[in-house]
Order: sequence, then C-alpha cells, then structure tokens
Amino acid sequence: MRLLLMSDTHLPKRAKALPARLIAELAHSDVVFHAGDWVDAATLDLLETHSRRLIGVYGNNDGPDLRARLPEVAYAELGGLCFGAVHETGPAQGREARCAARFPDLDVLVFGHSHIPWDTTAPSGLRLLNPGSPTDRRRQPHCTYMTATVTDGDLRDVELHRLPVR
Repeated sequence: MRLLLMSDTHLPKRAKALPARLIAELAHSDVVFHAGDWVDAATLDLLETHSRRLIGVYGNNDGPDLRARLPEVAYAELGGLCFGAVHETGPAQGREARCAARFPDLDVLVFGHSHIPWDTTAPSGLRLLNPGSPTDRRRQPHCTYMTATVTDGDLRDVELHRLPVR
C-alpha cells in the first residue's frame, strides 16, 4: 500500500495550486494524508476527487467550512498498522513523549503545522512523520512532501521529497 503525506498547503495564499509533481503522485497512491492548514475547500475537493482514500484533518488556519468537513484528529487502520493524523503536536522538545502519551494505541502519527519535515520514533515505538509543506517552505530550503509504503504490517520506504523552487 503506497501512502502520500502532505500538510500545510495554505492555498491559495502561499501558492496558487498544488505542485504538478504532487498531483501526479495521487495516481500512484492508495492513501493520501493531509495534516491540516488547507485554507481553501477547493484543495479538499480536489484531493477527495482524485484520491483513492483521503485521510485529512483541519488545522489552525482552516475556517468553519473545512472544520465542518474534517475532524481535528483522524484515525485509520492500514495494512495492520494504526495511523493517526493531527495538525499540531506542540514544540519539538518533548514531542515524542507527549505524542506517545496522547496517542498510546497508534503505530504512526502524521502531523503538520511547523512546515519542518520530521521523522522520529518515540521510545514507545510510535513513528512521528511531518511531511513539511509542498507550497510554503518557510525557513526550510525546500518545499516537501513524503511517501511511504505499508507492507505486511510494517511502514517502509519513508521518503522525503524535495520540490523545485517555484
């Protein structure tokens, strides 16, 4: 099962559209995660239309229209692993312990908010993944997103993809 992970698209404020390379990934992905800060409902509509399965949450910049359609936290069982998605996890310091305590039944937590890619594993075994942002790099050198696969109950091939500067 192939996963596509993104967050913090902030459309149309930070970019006019999702990058073509990211859109092309939709056709190759079984499950798409979006960890909040969509800003416009058109991006949600696009991903709902072009994804086999979409798991999304709202972020702090998402208004009432998106909050009415998306949860604050989403959960899914995928290929024998328990996944969760949330926008904010708080400061980097102490993140692993804080998330492991908050989400004790998860194997993988996809999150956003900081626009800073993150891939760590808590002592509990919880894998924390932040794909960064495909449209707003903030203080990062590149806009980014992630892909991964789930095979036989294992998360594999987690890859951070850098997008060319617009």
